[in-house]
Amino acid sequence: MAEKNRVTWEASSNAGRMEQLRRISDEAEAGGGAERREREHKAGKLSARERIQLLLDEGTFEELDKFVRHRCVDFGSEETRPAGDGFVTGFGRIDGRLVYVFAQDFTVFGGSLSETNALKICKIMDLAMRNGAPVVGLNDSGGARIQEGVASLAGYADIFLRNTLASGVIPQISAILGPCAGGAVYSPAITDFILMTRDTSYMFVTGPDVIKTVTHEEVTKQELGGAMTHNATSGVAHFVSRDDAECCAMIRELLSFLPSNNLEDPPRRATKDPADRREESLNGIVPEDPLKPYDVKDVIHAVVDDGYFYEVHEHYAKNIVVGFARFDGRTVGIVANQPAFLAGTLDINASVKGARFVRFCDAFNIPLITFEDVPGFLPGTQQEYGGIIKHGAKLLFAFAEATVPKITIITRKAYGGAYCVMASKHIRTDANFAWPTAEIAVMGPEGAVDIVYKRELSAAPASERAKLRKEKVAEFRTRFANPFVAAERGYLDAVIEPAETRQKIVKALRALENKRDVNPKKKHGNIPL
Repeated sequence: MAEKNRVTWEASSNAGRMEQLRRISDEAEAGGGAERREREHKAGKLSARERIQLLLDEGTFEELDKFVRHRCVDFGSEETRPAGDGFVTGFGRIDGRLVYVFAQDFTVFGGSLSETNALKICKIMDLAMRNGAPVVGLNDSGGARIQEGVASLAGYADIFLRNTLASGVIPQISAILGPCAGGAVYSPAITDFILMTRDTSYMFVTGPDVIKTVTHEEVTKQELGGAMTHNATSGVAHFVSRDDAECCAMIRELLSFLPSNNLEDPPRRATKDPADRREESLNGIVPEDPLKPYDVKDVIHAVVDDGYFYEVHEHYAKNIVVGFARFDGRTVGIVANQPAFLAGTLDINASVKGARFVRFCDAFNIPLITFEDVPGFLPGTQQEYGGIIKHGAKLLFAFAEATVPKITIITRKAYGGAYCVMASKHIRTDANFAWPTAEIAVMGPEGAVDIVYKRELSAAPASERAKLRKEKVAEFRTRFANPFVAAERGYLDAVIEPAETRQKIVKALRALENKRDVNPKKKHGNIPL
């Protein structure tokens, strides 16, 4: 059987051998053939090689293991042994920077994972770690190759290990461009960012048929694990694209903000946006009425370089906003409470979303800018039963642990424990500013008055009670719900005019450019999971 599976030279002359080399190479590039590729095109999907061409700089892709074939001899598998074995792996350049990539070819065995193509993926991941370059996975697979049994499962586990070891060392990006089910989902889940195509991708651990059998629920693949399900409901995915081409463009844009590894600083990009630019519109952006919302994204767009903000997790936990931007040409990560959604309160989903993003930025030397307007944690039995205590602590842990430059701007509310969590001075934030509209207190004036002046309000005549309460609220807001008490204690470095926000951030980033801070020596912390 070994002799049958072995590729041998069919010609003795050099010319004949060159011809055979080209034929085997063409076989690998053909994948499952033109008919199957056309079927994928009709379904709105590109081939593995077409995706790689769109992702990488033109002419830079160098393929590895093009001639690898599977070794399985069960169930008649030895009769079909295509070159490449359904995976395309190698390296190339994005904006001139080295990137390793693998792409699953659905036209060959449904893109299923075999022992040999798991080894192909492990090889490029090892090379990426060794050479300090990102890994991009273009996933489109029917899962483990059943004919290979435990060998294919072992291949998944080998990949999971490398995902884990590479975490925080090199950026790992997963694009889900077709099916991704069963154990296969855990490799993307460990990576830093997941992108999905709107109509052609799905992810789930157990499919609709199994769910129907076990729980009698009827659900479609898209409802169960489609792009919007994971972008808006589960939070598993970070980005959604129209199609494969847009997904590849989004990956290129994402990588433009990131360093190649944890020993490098993020790339800098030239900008003509003046560092000392004032933004007068910010002086009036916070409403006079503290109960009225405003869109924090308007604040972000107003102060970042050229107004460009690359949002991450846009559709999930909208009460917190995270993403990348640039100040003075330098990449920063932005975390902001969103008053326009749930009043900007922190809930379970927002805390997890923010913590994950903060830890990524800290791992890859990306400074953190926090815009704070938070009235507290979302109250309710659903939040308490769901573990808001431990989940909120994740965000606190992430900010406290981070050693990158950290800058916080309090735009309005900063109440209670949420004030502490959102990168306060007390958890090693380097520069803390507040606008004159900031309210920093244990709780809002209305709630505080009901507690502090409870007896006085109860003793007042019923006809005077509302008026007295209104007066006490105004008094409390004047005395305590302002930024100057915190500034007097040094918890704020300055109270600034909102129009000056951009220039203050740029100056602080420049001062912190050579910041060095370390955590106590330990194997790792025990974040409240």
